Amino acid sequence: MLAKELRRKYIDFFVERNHVEIPGAPLIPENDPSVLFTTAGMHPLIPFLMGEKHPAGKRLVDCQKSLRTDDIDEVGDTIHLTFFEMLGNWSLGDYFKEEAIKMSYEFLTKVLGLPQEKLFITVFGGDETAPKDDEAFSVWRSLDISEDRIYFLGKKYNWWGLPVGGPCGPDTEMFYDTGRKQCSPECNPACSCGKYWEIWNDVFMQYNKTPDGKYLPLSQKNVDTGFGLERATALLQNKETVYETELFKPIMDRVKEISQEKNIFSERVITEHIRAATFLLAEGIAPANLDESYILRRLIRRVIRHGMKLGIKRAFTAELGEIVIDLYKDVYPEVLKSKEHIIFYLKDEEEKFGKTLERGEKEFLKVIEHARENKVLQGKTVFRLYDTYGFPPELTKELCDERGFTCDMEGFQKQFKKHQELSRAGADKKFAGGLADHEEMTTKLHTATHLMHEALRRVLGKHVQQKGSNITVERLRFDFTHPDKMTPEEIKKVEDSVNEVIHKDLPVKYKEMTKEEADNLGALAFFAEKYGDRVKVYTIGDYSKEVCGGPHVERTGLLGKFKIIKEQSSSAGVRRIKAVLN
Repeated sequence: MLAKELRRKYIDFFVERNHVEIPGAPLIPENDPSVLFTTAGMHPLIPFLMGEKHPAGKRLVDCQKSLRTDDIDEVGDTIHLTFFEMLGNWSLGDYFKEEAIKMSYEFLTKVLGLPQEKLFITVFGGDETAPKDDEAFSVWRSLDISEDRIYFLGKKYNWWGLPVGGPCGPDTEMFYDTGRKQCSPECNPACSCGKYWEIWNDVFMQYNKTPDGKYLPLSQKNVDTGFGLERATALLQNKETVYETELFKPIMDRVKEISQEKNIFSERVITEHIRAATFLLAEGIAPANLDESYILRRLIRRVIRHGMKLGIKRAFTAELGEIVIDLYKDVYPEVLKSKEHIIFYLKDEEEKFGKTLERGEKEFLKVIEHARENKVLQGKTVFRLYDTYGFPPELTKELCDERGFTCDMEGFQKQFKKHQELSRAGADKKFAGGLADHEEMTTKLHTATHLMHEALRRVLGKHVQQKGSNITVERLRFDFTHPDKMTPEEIKKVEDSVNEVIHKDLPVKYKEMTKEEADNLGALAFFAEKYGDRVKVYTIGDYSKEVCGGPHVERTGLLGKFKIIKEQSSSAGVRRIKAVLN
């Protein structure tokens, strides 16, 4: 069974049982500062799990793009993925354990035809916060699952919820016995040896974890089902790993064709990460050194690094990105719509990282010689490679691991935290206006903020006013008044307007005057700045006039290409934009 068939069978099965199909949420969640990515289907549904009524009703089914980075360093084995598709069905205060388990069992055994005797089950064993789940155990026994195939496990294995709190509860998980030999007499579904594949998870969300760690009953009992598409597809096709299915194989085949060396681990890393990176780029973000953009950069750079291990001597990421687009364009049209953006940034990041690697690896080889005595690369050195040469700490660790050296990542984190604290303190002392420093790129981004502010007013309306800003060497963040989410067309118009002004290479000039004169001139005043009786009014050609303290570039042609990487809600009636210059 192909993945596209499995998606459809799952959706149709639950639609026939009175579930309403809903679209999956974006991979980068809106209005949820607790996570960088949608890691599960529950994220966009949290208000409805808490009791709010969903417009589609109490029974839902969907296919949700998800991305998890906790195990990014483990990708390359037979189990771990960063990007995956999660099929899910939902009961929002409707059916509960018995009906959920029976529907799960029916789909696995009747629709997919999996042998009942191959199924192994885990249920929650209970602790001080919640009782042992005897109810789920009884339902499984009623389906003729023998007791020796049902395991009671603790919260580590059979409890689901977000780390930050919110809806949560015990779960029951379904595993398929691959037929592999037991790794030990104690081998069971909790073991990571690969004998048992987790294929289905029913979460019974009946608690709300409060910020102080208490577990309170929810106003309604919910069911959250997760069925991993990639793993299920591999199982149904009798494949040893997901990489042998049509979801990965075309990418991996091309990796093998362009490689000079053979290394299955590196081939898998490249295949998995380019898929994840393509979907992240389709969200409209660009590689950078903060938040979601940093994860994107890390994924792409790991692809490039493992390409080097395979002896790939030329640029290749864009070529692989096109394969991913072709594989998913029918299921997720956004990847095709974003093709130009995806290909541009894959090529751009590969070029940038090539230069970074060349400089950083030369320095790494120098410093590693001084660490040969005790085979430990100190955290200060790891931080210097990162701070001075832009060399990623995780890459330093990989290189250390390859040579049998210990990489002091704890020491690096201490240095990094210290650096952040000093930067924040320094920014507070220097000047207002939301800038973190006087670096060249920070100055460019500050100037670009003026252009964007004016562009937003021209595209969205004169009601747009700044409500806050934060500018670092990596990106600008800008909060402004606007009631609605910006459309892709509006975002593009703003980008085009700014880039047109940049292309014209307009002069940036300032003149001192009184506040009254500035007002009469029609100059905009930034929200966050406080001025004396006399102010500086910066004009950018005939495009923009703003009261500002500086600093700015002399001409717009120095800025580079302006790109909005994220638009989201900041608070009621206030939107937030993050943007970069390339």
